[in-house]
Amino acid sequence: MEFFTQLEYILQIQNPSQKCEAFKNFYKDYTSKALDFNHEHVAKVFSEPSYKGFCTIVSSTTSVKRKKITSDRGKIIFLHAIAHIEYSAIDLAIDAAYRFKKLPQAYYDDFLSIANDEVRHFEMLEGLLKGLDSFYGDLSVHDGLFEASRITPELTERMALVPRYLEANGLDVTPMMIEKFSQLKDDEYALKIIKALEIILEEECDHVYKGDVWFKYACDLKNLSYDVYFDIIEKHYPGSFPRKKDINIKARQEAGFSCNELRRMKTDIQCK
Repeated sequence: MEFFTQLEYILQIQNPSQKCEAFKNFYKDYTSKALDFNHEHVAKVFSEPSYKGFCTIVSSTTSVKRKKITSDRGKIIFLHAIAHIEYSAIDLAIDAAYRFKKLPQAYYDDFLSIANDEVRHFEMLEGLLKGLDSFYGDLSVHDGLFEASRITPELTERMALVPRYLEANGLDVTPMMIEKFSQLKDDEYALKIIKALEIILEEECDHVYKGDVWFKYACDLKNLSYDVYFDIIEKHYPGSFPRKKDINIKARQEAGFSCNELRRMKTDIQCK
C-alpha cells in the first residue's frame, strides 16, 4: 500500500468510528514499515471538512447555549465541544502527514503519533458522551480548525498556526477546565471528565513541542527568523498578541516557547 494514497482515503471518511478504525489499521502498517512512499503524489485540496455529513456547521459567531456543568446537559455541551476539537485534530494531524512531502522520516513519525493520540482522545470523549446518552454530531459545531488547515498549505504557516497557536491555546485553557470540574464535589462523572482532560493536557504539550520542532525546521530551511511566528499569527488572527488572559508559562516552555516569545504574547508575565 502507498502511504499518501491511504492517508487521502482516511481523510475523506465521513463516519467517525470508521475513520478511527481505518487510521488504527493504517498506523499498524506504518509502524511495521509495510507502506511505500510516493513523494510525487499530489495532495488534494479539500473544500469542506470530513464531518460535514454528520455535523451541523454554524458560523463562528453562533454558539450552543451553555448550561451549568452541574447538569447532564451542561456536561454534554462541554464534552461535545471538546470532542469536536479532538476529532478535528485527527484530520489536522493526518493532513500534516499527507500534505507535506519529501520531509525527514521523523516528521511523519511525529504527526502520525499525534494522530494516534487524537484518535484515542476522541474515542475517550465520545465514550463519555455516550455515557450521558449523547454522541458526537448531536450538537452544532464550528469549522474554524478545518479553516486553519485550508488556509495554510505551506509548512511554516501550518506549523505556526496549528500546533504553535491553536493547540498551544489549549495548554492555557485546559487547566481552567480541570479547575471548574474539580469544584463539583462528589460528582463521579466530573471525576471521569477531569481524568480525560488531564490525559489530553499532558499529551497535547508533547504535540505542541513536536510542532515547535518542525516549525523551526521549516524556518531554518528558508533562513527565516523564528519571530516570523508573530507575523503569521497576526496575518491570520489579527490582534491575538499581546493577550489579557493568562498563559500556561510552564507548559508553553516545555513545548518549546522561549521567554522572549512568551513576553510578546503577554507582557506582564514572570519568565526565566
